[in-house]
Amino acid sequence: MPISPLLRPLRCAHHFAAVWLFSLLALCAVLLPATASAQIQLKLGSASTALSDTVVTPRVQAQLVALAPQGIAPGKPLELGLRIQHQPDWHTYWKNAGDSGLPTQLDWQLPAGMQATDIAWPVPQQIRVGDMLNYGYEGTVLLPVTVKVTDDFRPDPDGNIDIRLTASWLVCRVECIPEDGQFQLRVPADVADTQWATEFAAAHAQAPVALAQAQASFTALPSGDRVELRVDGLPAAAHAQTLAFYPEAADTFHHAAVLGQDWTQAWEGTTWTAQLPLSAMRGDTPAQLDFVLGLPAQGGDVAHAPPVQAWRLSGPVQGQWKSADLAQVSPALAAALAANQQSQSTNPLPAPSTSVSTSGWLAALLGGLIGGLLLNLMPCVFPVLAIKLMGFARHGSDVRAQRSNGLAYAAGVIISFVALGAVLLALRAAGEQLGWGFQLQSPLVVAGLAALFTLIGLNLAGVFELGHVVPDRIANLHARHPLGDAFISGVVAVAIASPCTAPFMGASLGFAVGMPAAQALGIFVALGVGMALPYVLVSWVPALMRWLPRPGAWMDTFRRAMAFPMFATVVWLVWVIGQQTGIDGAAALLALLLCLAALAWALTLRGKTRVLLAAVVLVCGGLLMVGTGRTLVEPAPVAAAAEQQDVWQAWSAPKQAELLAQGRPVFVDYTAAWCVTCQYNKRTTLSDSDVLANFAQHNVALLRADWTRRDPAITQALAQLGRSGVPVYVLLAPGQAPVVLSELPSKQEVHNALQML
Repeated sequence: MPISPLLRPLRCAHHFAAVWLFSLLALCAVLLPATASAQIQLKLGSASTALSDTVVTPRVQAQLVALAPQGIAPGKPLELGLRIQHQPDWHTYWKNAGDSGLPTQLDWQLPAGMQATDIAWPVPQQIRVGDMLNYGYEGTVLLPVTVKVTDDFRPDPDGNIDIRLTASWLVCRVECIPEDGQFQLRVPADVADTQWATEFAAAHAQAPVALAQAQASFTALPSGDRVELRVDGLPAAAHAQTLAFYPEAADTFHHAAVLGQDWTQAWEGTTWTAQLPLSAMRGDTPAQLDFVLGLPAQGGDVAHAPPVQAWRLSGPVQGQWKSADLAQVSPALAAALAANQQSQSTNPLPAPSTSVSTSGWLAALLGGLIGGLLLNLMPCVFPVLAIKLMGFARHGSDVRAQRSNGLAYAAGVIISFVALGAVLLALRAAGEQLGWGFQLQSPLVVAGLAALFTLIGLNLAGVFELGHVVPDRIANLHARHPLGDAFISGVVAVAIASPCTAPFMGASLGFAVGMPAAQALGIFVALGVGMALPYVLVSWVPALMRWLPRPGAWMDTFRRAMAFPMFATVVWLVWVIGQQTGIDGAAALLALLLCLAALAWALTLRGKTRVLLAAVVLVCGGLLMVGTGRTLVEPAPVAAAAEQQDVWQAWSAPKQAELLAQGRPVFVDYTAAWCVTCQYNKRTTLSDSDVLANFAQHNVALLRADWTRRDPAITQALAQLGRSGVPVYVLLAPGQAPVVLSELPSKQEVHNALQML
């Protein structure tokens, strides 16, 4: 039975969408590094036993990280570290844990010729729990270790280095849970690795500075339970300020003493003095005591954040105090550990799990659902949205067909989101630094999408019908399988929508990539449900379809008009190729698209003319591919001169760390040429003269992190902000927490963020 022209618009689109989906999966497999020794493993609770650089428990996420700015070789600087991200209200401990707790311990297994030093402990905050005081870390902390590489060092035959770590830590809220992890990190010896440079710099900036010129001394007071401390030679920044005291000995001082009530401090000119109570578990009087003095942030205190500056000192002890029976473990910790041991004996703890709190996961699901709904309003999705509405009108009053097609479309959307999410999680598990929209970082994928949308546009414009270029049994699949047609239209919708990040999506996707696979894929399902929900509602609620016009001749006109949004998408994709590979790459793609259009037209002819012209076009296209194909994959050179003339500078982790060390605030625009939302924000809010003037007034350095091509350093920086895609806008200031703006920031939102500096 012949098919009406009104039922043909999407047949070619759906045929090529299926090809696109399989090509994308194949491309992602190719992107796996050839030297990767680990198998791809999605995190499915405690079932996986393979070592990784990351261990996730319900309370922390711990990761083994490295900094090798000149590669790894004898005499070159090398640092390793354990980066711990705590869930809210949980903390781990400093080398002196305080009244309860245990310090984190690192046991390194390094190749011959590598020697690790002790942890360069950042100064902690002082955490009060009831009538106890602990010294520990909340939020995110990096424990750095310097590694000396000697002349005996030799990398593995493949040029990589196998670094292993066994770590144990006690994580507490009110209850305390001992945890441990086995970590493995393989890094190439001849490649510079600076993706964690910012966090290593921040950790070293938070470490206390040794003051060789300062003089400190302790004097035991006659009461026998107190000492007086005098310090001369502190920096001018500390003078006349209230300082925080951190003893390095665990059982010498009364940690929970309250300033002004249990102990006092004062300034006598440039000499800082304090009278400090001793611990009830103090031992014999030592000859020397080490301690740290910290300067809290202006207007802040060390109960909520570590000091902004700190100094490490040591002083002799004059006189003798009365010692007490020395306890190896404080009563509070002994009770906590005993209770924990009893709990484990009767109800053993499972192996460290990668699950997260139910409330956090539900919040991420809600964010994904809302983000999927808002994705329908993004410019990426408009062409498919319009064509889908035409599909509703095509079914007229056939409610059953409307409903079944709505569900099939939803299935296509949801399964495509899950497929993209699964590939993303698998590649990240294999060590790739990827995020949302990763497929568009490949020029080949962008070129493939441009070819797909060119064919869709030509089909909609009436240049060719699928029945003219393929056998009837394939061309008629559209009519014989309408549900498959609706399903593939959902695949096409996700293909077009993938470059966009709607509001609420960024946080949910950033949360997803750090979750176990099952929970992470649930968020991708929520995104798909949100995107498909409006169409399902329209198909299942007849009242919502009454405003659609009846099927008629207008549908053919509308179909041809929809070709132009498709061609506009092609224009945008060619521009993206130009950003990735330069003007030569864009020109090569345009020439190949011209050959593709000529081939589609030639196949509509009949007889020998069709065969002859199609053969000529194929030969020309093949020669063009051989001559210019390399320009589609070679990166474009960076236009440094043009960058310097702009108020924006190219982002790098060392550049960001350098500016913050100078005391300058930094605003970072994480962007990509293939991100439509990014380009809209760049040309509106971020180009507004008032916004730029406000940046200049606050001496804010403007950095632009271009994620158009794959950049592991940018991916890592996004992960540190809890994001896995662009756009992301963050305002950084020394001594302050990062301020992450929304995906569509208004001018007022930027002004409000700058007012907090």
